[in-house]
Amino acid sequence: MNIHEKYIKRCIELAKNGLGTTYPNPLVGSVIVHKDRIIGEGWHQKAGAPHAEVNAVNSVKDESLLKKSTIYVSLEPCSHFGKTPPCSDLIIAKGIKKVVIGCVDPFAEVAGRGIKKLMEAGCEVQVGILEKKCQDLNKRFFRFHQKKRPYIILKWAQTADGFIAPEIQKKREPVWITNQYSKQLVHKWRSEEQAILVGTNTAIADNPKLNTRLWNGKNPVRVVIDKELKIPQDSALFDGSIKTIVLTEEQPEKTSKGDNLVFKKLDFQQNLPEQICEVLYRHNLQSVIIEGGTKTLQTFIDADFWDEARIFTGISEFYKGVKAPEFSGKILSETTLERDNLKIYKND
Repeated sequence: MNIHEKYIKRCIELAKNGLGTTYPNPLVGSVIVHKDRIIGEGWHQKAGAPHAEVNAVNSVKDESLLKKSTIYVSLEPCSHFGKTPPCSDLIIAKGIKKVVIGCVDPFAEVAGRGIKKLMEAGCEVQVGILEKKCQDLNKRFFRFHQKKRPYIILKWAQTADGFIAPEIQKKREPVWITNQYSKQLVHKWRSEEQAILVGTNTAIADNPKLNTRLWNGKNPVRVVIDKELKIPQDSALFDGSIKTIVLTEEQPEKTSKGDNLVFKKLDFQQNLPEQICEVLYRHNLQSVIIEGGTKTLQTFIDADFWDEARIFTGISEFYKGVKAPEFSGKILSETTLERDNLKIYKND
């Protein structure tokens, strides 16, 4: 690892602190280096707050060193006025002449303009350091702006013999396959993504809340497929506590839940995953976890509308019941939480 990669790696580490809080903005980290010593660092913490470069500059105790320093940033500095001023202007104003960037920003308002502005101001700019890692850091942001759809994460838990639900479910609540540590991790994941989706059968059988009650974080927008409006109105999904989007082909009755309950009419004879992604895109949702059930998950798999799959396998067996979805992908990692096995795949 060369010196530039070392500091961009640190930028990536810093940027990850903002996962789940920066939407709709990307994750960005920045460090300022003088004579091979970090004198300032920062990351973007939430939308509307100062960007990573601003936080890094503000953390430098001796501002006179900036003109003799190099600023590293995981994503191209912005060049437009949003909720905050352009970071490229700040770098120029502070007299920082060396800028090292992980990757170009795909957002139309930036997309090379920040780099161009820096170079025109006489800055020495180097781009593409740990580029793939920097792009992966913002896989949600990149997918949203390049493909016009959210980043799609499939998630399910299955028994050792390959079932995600028993044949008969006696109570209207989830049948837990995994342990408490896996459950808490799932709630952490929910806090990091913008939406979570389930199908009709899961909503009826499990009566899920789909919130982050086991983790301190923001609740995702709940999305539920309810073609014929069969889900009982007293379901937890309809309690009005969290914004919920209902995807249906029926005309719903008027509701007293206000803006927190939204009905969107779809054509269920056409490509359903594509239509769902269009709805989520229009609601500016950059990521979604598909939590089930098998029919819903398989629909996205068969349409090749998924980016990542996170699959828990517990130690219990059902012997018969609802089979887990069938798919293939490239395994990224495998870990164990107590006796639960977790494999994460990406779609090749």
